[in-house]
Amino acid sequence: MKRGDVMATRPWVTPQEVKDYSENPRVTSRDDSRLKVDILRAEQRVIAITGNRFDDADEFPEIPLNVKTAVMLLAEMYAIGAAGADANSGNFRSESFDDYSYTLHDTESKIDNIDIEPLLADYIVARARNPVNMSLRKL
Repeated sequence: MKRGDVMATRPWVTPQEVKDYSENPRVTSRDDSRLKVDILRAEQRVIAITGNRFDDADEFPEIPLNVKTAVMLLAEMYAIGAAGADANSGNFRSESFDDYSYTLHDTESKIDNIDIEPLLADYIVARARNPVNMSLRKL
C-alpha cells in the first residue's frame, strides 16, 4: 500500500451497530468494551475464512456490506455465547431410568451453524499451499 492511500480501518463495525442489529437482550445489554472484543474475534474469523485482510486500499476503500454483515452475525454469536456460558443457560438435558441417569451438554457450536460462508464467498483469496518452483535450462 502506498503512503497516503485510504483503506477501511478496523474495527469494521461498531458495538452500537451490533446492538442495533441484534434483538437478543444478552447482546443489547452487553458492555461496549466486551462487544469490541467480540467484534475483534469476528473480524479475525472472517480474515481466517477468506484469507483476505481487506487492506488493499484500491480494492477495498471501505468494507463490503456482505463482510460487515458476517462480522455482525459472528460478533452477536460470540456475545451470546460469552453471556450464556454458565451452567444455567439451558444447554443441559438430563434423563433418569430407575437406577440409571445421564446428563448431556449441548456442545454443538452455534457459530458454525450461522452459515456466513456464502456472504464471504466473493472475497476468498486462494493461496498456494506448496508453491512449485520450476527451473528451465537449454539442452
